Amino acid sequence: MRKTVLLAAASVFALAAAAQAEVKMGVILGFTGPIESLTPDMAGGAEMAMKEASDSGKFLGGETITSVRADSTCVDSAAGTAAAERLITSDNVVAIMGPDCSGVTTAVANNAAIPNGVVLISPSATSPALTTIEDNGLFFRTAPSDARQGQVLADVAMEQGIQSVAITYTNNDYGKGLADSFAAAFQERGGSVTITAAHEDGKGDYAAEVGALAAAGGDALAVLGYVDQGGRGIMQNAIDTGAFETFVLGDGMIGDSLLDVSGLDSAKVIGTAPGSDSEGAANFDKMAADAGITGTGPYRGESYDAAALMILAMQKAGAADRSAIAGNIMEIANAPGEQIGPGELDKALELVAAGTDIDYQGATNVEFTDVGEALGSYKELVIEGGAWKTVKVR
Repeated sequence: MRKTVLLAAASVFALAAAAQAEVKMGVILGFTGPIESLTPDMAGGAEMAMKEASDSGKFLGGETITSVRADSTCVDSAAGTAAAERLITSDNVVAIMGPDCSGVTTAVANNAAIPNGVVLISPSATSPALTTIEDNGLFFRTAPSDARQGQVLADVAMEQGIQSVAITYTNNDYGKGLADSFAAAFQERGGSVTITAAHEDGKGDYAAEVGALAAAGGDALAVLGYVDQGGRGIMQNAIDTGAFETFVLGDGMIGDSLLDVSGLDSAKVIGTAPGSDSEGAANFDKMAADAGITGTGPYRGESYDAAALMILAMQKAGAADRSAIAGNIMEIANAPGEQIGPGELDKALELVAAGTDIDYQGATNVEFTDVGEALGSYKELVIEGGAWKTVKVR
């Protein structure tokens, strides 16, 4: 009798353990490096989606999702690749949300994710070169390409009456891609570029760089760098020396940490970053605030959406199977189907399990091109009263 009871109890515990099986998802972002002030909220956004799906009890019959974090560093491709390889081989993650910066994303995709058949969805890698990466259908991004951001930023600058710009960019794939796109678009609209110069991150002094930019002149200085690194250093020096009073910023410079630059109240600052003013975006912001994510930096919603897409793709596949995820991403992301917003993963999981088509909109109005990257929209931003303010969405 005692043996029978023990066997029955063991069966119950085994069933309970099976029902609570753990699915590991990687989150690889630059927790150190030139955008380290942005990445905690980005990771938090992705982990919100994981928790939401787990708490619903409807993900793959009651399985739960655990986030495994790794540091991309944003700029060290070797370190980022090694971190991704650990996620894939040691931690056995089924898919990866990230990386963040374009150069390290390219390295991780080519050297770790694609060779191992692991889906990678970046929330913030924006280099135009990633559009044509040979990815075997495994790489996606919820952020739009800088080929479009350059055009939007040029429109914003021209509408502000800026006719000439000096351009400085961080010396990597992201900076070069955005600088090329912005310069071409600005000149097409009748503006002039006085100088285009790369800068290196990690320097203690940017007087020489700012001196060269100031000598070339311009109505404004376009800083296409990183908010916690060289871009910030150049902006601080330019303000301190009075070299420029107007600044045009790309998305890598949009973050709350920039508000600490001294003398900023004397400057005019405009910029762009992916985002929208949709109902989904407003709902996500409330969800994020409730979850303790209080920053206003970019890519929080894109990170939530990247994780949600992978979760729903697994649900559609019926298993947390690396090989089955990629084939379901596009069907989940695009029409036709019942539209799904942020906070509706419970509903989405139920619909997908029942075989119903969904059109995942999420926090950022997700719609993928045929190569798996977001069409996206951009916020036009200014700094007013010591805070970022959205002027309009384009």
